[in-house]
Amino acid sequence: MGETNDIEREAGVNGDSSGTTSTAASSNANILIVDNNHPDAPIREARNADEADSSPPTPRFIQDENSWKRFKWVPYPVRRWIKAGVEWTEGPAVPRRFRIKPLFPQVQQFPIVLLDRYLPNKLHRAALVLVLYVVWIVSFAFTLKNGQSVSEIAEWGRLVKIGCGSTYWIAGNGCGLDGIDCRPFDDGGFPFRCPGNCGSYQVLNPRAVGDQEVIYRPLVVGGPPADGNGPAIYRGDSFICGSAIHAGVISDATGGCGVVRLVGLQSNYNSTKRNGITSVPFDSYFPLSFTFEPDVECSSRDPRWSLLAISVVFTTVFSLFVSHPGLFFFTQFSGLFWTVGMAMDTPNYTDLASLFSREIGLYLPAMFVAWVMYDKMGIRRTLKGLTAHVEKTILWLGGAWVGSLTNYTFDFIPIQRLNSHDINQQPGARAALAIIIIVLFFAVVFQIWFFRQEARLRSHLKLYGLFAVCLIIFLLLPGQNLRIHHYILALLLLPGTSLQTRPSLLFQGLLLGLFINGIARWGFDPVLQTALALRGDAPVQSPLPVIDEPKISPNTSITFSWEAPPAPSYDGISVLVNDVERFRTYFDDGNSAPGAGSSGVVSNITWTRPRGLVKDEPEYFRFAWVSGGTRGDYTKAGRWDGGEGWEEMKAGPSLRVRDEVGGREGQGMEEAREVMVVDLRKRGV
Repeated sequence: MGETNDIEREAGVNGDSSGTTSTAASSNANILIVDNNHPDAPIREARNADEADSSPPTPRFIQDENSWKRFKWVPYPVRRWIKAGVEWTEGPAVPRRFRIKPLFPQVQQFPIVLLDRYLPNKLHRAALVLVLYVVWIVSFAFTLKNGQSVSEIAEWGRLVKIGCGSTYWIAGNGCGLDGIDCRPFDDGGFPFRCPGNCGSYQVLNPRAVGDQEVIYRPLVVGGPPADGNGPAIYRGDSFICGSAIHAGVISDATGGCGVVRLVGLQSNYNSTKRNGITSVPFDSYFPLSFTFEPDVECSSRDPRWSLLAISVVFTTVFSLFVSHPGLFFFTQFSGLFWTVGMAMDTPNYTDLASLFSREIGLYLPAMFVAWVMYDKMGIRRTLKGLTAHVEKTILWLGGAWVGSLTNYTFDFIPIQRLNSHDINQQPGARAALAIIIIVLFFAVVFQIWFFRQEARLRSHLKLYGLFAVCLIIFLLLPGQNLRIHHYILALLLLPGTSLQTRPSLLFQGLLLGLFINGIARWGFDPVLQTALALRGDAPVQSPLPVIDEPKISPNTSITFSWEAPPAPSYDGISVLVNDVERFRTYFDDGNSAPGAGSSGVVSNITWTRPRGLVKDEPEYFRFAWVSGGTRGDYTKAGRWDGGEGWEEMKAGPSLRVRDEVGGREGQGMEEAREVMVVDLRKRGV
C-alpha cells in the first residue's frame, strides 16, 4: 500500500489533466518500485549529461558476481557473509576510545594529590625517586647477602649449598661401570643447605627404579622402615633436598640445613607419605644409600620471602605515587626481573657473583624487548592517562606478580611443558589444557569486542594473521620443532591487550609476568629446537635387544644370551642390574672375554648373585645396544627372584640413559646435573 500511494502522488504531481493523471495512475499501478538500498536494487552508473542511455541498469547481484571473478567457485551466500564480516571489522562510524573511570576517584588520586601538594617541583620528585631506588637496592642486597651467610656445624664444617635436584648417584650412568666414579659408598657425608620449594621439583622424563618408571613426581626412593623403628634410609639416586623434606629435616616452604651421611649398600627401601611427598618403594638392594644425622643444630633460612616482601612494598609504592607511564613500567619491569632471577626462581648457582653475572647478561637484552613492548606493542597506550592508581596496582601490578611467580601461583596446573608428548602422558594435562583454551577463547572474544568499538580490530587481525603465517612456516621447517616458551606466549598475546580497560590491565600484567619469569629463569631459549634438544633423556626409539630365555642356577647365577644386533650399527651390549651398569661388553673383545665362543665373539654374559642376599630378594635387569661409546634405549626391566623364577621384560623401552651431562628447560634432571655432590666430594668437601 505504501508503494502504491507513492506512485499515485508522483503521478498527481507530474500530470497536467485529470485524464492524464488517471491514465498515468492506471498505467503505473502495476510498476514495482525497489528501494535503492535493497540488495537487488540496480546500481546506477554515472552518465554523460549529453547522452541518453536507455539500457536497463545492471542488478546488484550481477555486479557482485563480477567483483568476485577470481572466486566464482565460492558460493554466493558465503561471499555475502565474508563481505559482511569484513565490513563488520571496520567497527562503528564514530570510534570510541575507552578510558577507565576510577571507582572512588578521590581515594585513588589521593597519593598524586599528596605528591603535588608537598613536592610540586620536578627536581625534588626526581631526587625522591633516586632515594627510593637506592633504599630498595641496598635493602634487597643486604637481605640477599645475609641469606647467603653460612654457619658451621661441629665436626662437619661449613654448610654447602645444593640445588633441589642434587643427588649422590649421578643419573645417566654417570657413576660409570659398577659405580666406580661415585665411590666411596659409605663412611662419608657433608653438611648441606637446601633452598625452599624443593618439594615441587619433579622428574619430567621417566626414571627407572627397578621395574617401575617414576615421572612427574619427586625422585625420593625409600624412607623410614615399615615398622617405624630406625632412621629413614634413601637410595643414592634420590634427590637429597626432597628426601630431607620427606624425612622432616627441612621445610619445603623455607628450605633449611642438615647433615647427610652415607650408609652404603641397603635393601628393601620402604614407601611412605610424609610432609607432602610420597616416596617410591624398591624391594631390592642398591650399593649407595644415605640417611640424615639426627639432632643437628644449624641456622639457615631461605631469604626469598623476605626479598619478595621488600620488592612488593616498593613496587606498590611506585604504582600508587607514579603516574608517568614510562617511569612506572620500567621500574616495575626491573623490580620484578631481579626479584625473580635473584630470589624467587633462580637457576642453580655456586655463588652470588655467578648468579648476578648470569642475570645481568639476560637483563640487558630483556630491557630492549621491554622497550619494544612498551612503545610498539601497546603498553604505553594502556597506561597513558590512567588515573585509577589503586585499580592499576591491584589489576596490572598484581597480575604481573602472579605471572612472574608461576612456579608458585600456577604450580597446581598439571602441565610442565607445552608439547604433545607431555600433554598426552601427564595425568590431567588434557583437561587442564582444555580449560585454559576455553578461558582464552572467552578472553579473546571479550577483547575483540573492545577493539572493534575503537575501530582497531582490522589492523590487529592483520597482525595476528602475520603471526599465524610465521608459526605455520616454523611448523613446516624440516628437522625443527616449534617450542612455545613462556616469553614467546607473552609476546604473541601482548598486542591484544593494548586497551585501557580493566580486563586489559589484568591480562597485560599477567603476560608481562610470564615474559619476566621465562627470561629471568630460563633465558632466551630458541623458538625452534631439534628433536634431540627436546628429547633430553627420554627414549630415542632405538632398537632394543631381544633376550633369549636365560639359563638359571638357583641362588647362584643367571646367564643371558641375545639375538644378533642390527649390523653394523651396534658392536656391544650394556646391562644394568638394579639400575647400576654392571656389564659393558663388546662383541669383538676376543677369546679372553667372558661369554666369548670359539669364534671370539661375545654372545652371552653371566651374573653371579651377590652373597648375603635374603632368599627371594629380586634383582632387575635391563639391556641396551652399544655403538662405540654411545648407548641406545634400555629395555624395560626383567625380574629374577633369585630362584628359578624369571619374569620377562615388557615390550618397549624404559628411559634412555644419557652419557652426557647437561640440559635445558624441561629436562627432568637439568638442575641436578649442574651441582652434583660427587663433584663436591672430589673437591674434598
